[in-house]
Amino acid sequence: MRGEHPYVKWAIKVIESKVRDGVEIKPDPASLEKSLFEIKAGVFVTLHTLDGELRGCIGTFVPTTPNLAYEIAQNAIAAALEDPRFESVSIGELDDIVVSVDILSYPEEIESEDELNTQKYGIIVENGWRRGLLLPDLEGVNTVDQQIKIAMSKAGIREYQKIYRFTVQRYH
Repeated sequence: MRGEHPYVKWAIKVIESKVRDGVEIKPDPASLEKSLFEIKAGVFVTLHTLDGELRGCIGTFVPTTPNLAYEIAQNAIAAALEDPRFESVSIGELDDIVVSVDILSYPEEIESEDELNTQKYGIIVENGWRRGLLLPDLEGVNTVDQQIKIAMSKAGIREYQKIYRFTVQRYH
């Protein structure tokens, strides 16, 4: 597992502890970046193989925990062990996984698809209680139409009633 940014290093430490030892470590303010305890935001943790294949991605679009330290830890474990599209990450895979952490801005409802840009904004489509989210700047997603169709597919809907956009700060 690789990572230079403190947020990514924290995610890696949490994943390695859970996968290797079965232990969920708690954030320690004395040993972690101060901002992890000062910021509250939605977070996505994404795992890729060294070949660039998706290996897990779980997140929250609004905060569900007291701060980034807990939000990252919760989503890192879920991405490694609970993404229903993949088997749990094994001990033998740990050295072959690349981790990124996306910190999301609060979603804002938009009036028109003209307000979207696949490179700059992620989207959330909503119809009733169903929601589909797609992060921005994803390989192979080049048009707003593609982005919306993928998000609607993830939500299991054919049309949306509301659409939101958000930005991310991506850390590797």
